[in-house]
Amino acid sequence: MHKLLDTVALTDDLPEADLRKGDAGAVVEVLGPDAYEVEFVAASGRTPALVTLAASEVHALGDSDLISVRTLAETGT
Repeated sequence: MHKLLDTVALTDDLPEADLRKGDAGAVVEVLGPDAYEVEFVAASGRTPALVTLAASEVHALGDSDLISVRTLAETGT
C-alpha cells in the first residue's frame, strides 16, 4: 500500500492523460486500500495530470529506478 506523498511510477501507458509507462508522480490522496490520486508535475511545476489510479497501475520508486525527462505532447498540456 502506498502512502501520502510517496513517489510512484506508472506501470503502463495512460494515453487519455498523455502519460507514459515510467512517468513519475506523487500520491496526493489515498482513496482506499487500492485507489490513489496521483499528481504528475512538469518541470515548471505545472500539473498536467491528476488521476485516480489503482495500486496495480503504479509502483513505488526505489534505488534501482532511474528518473528521466521527456517532452509532453504538443496538445497544450
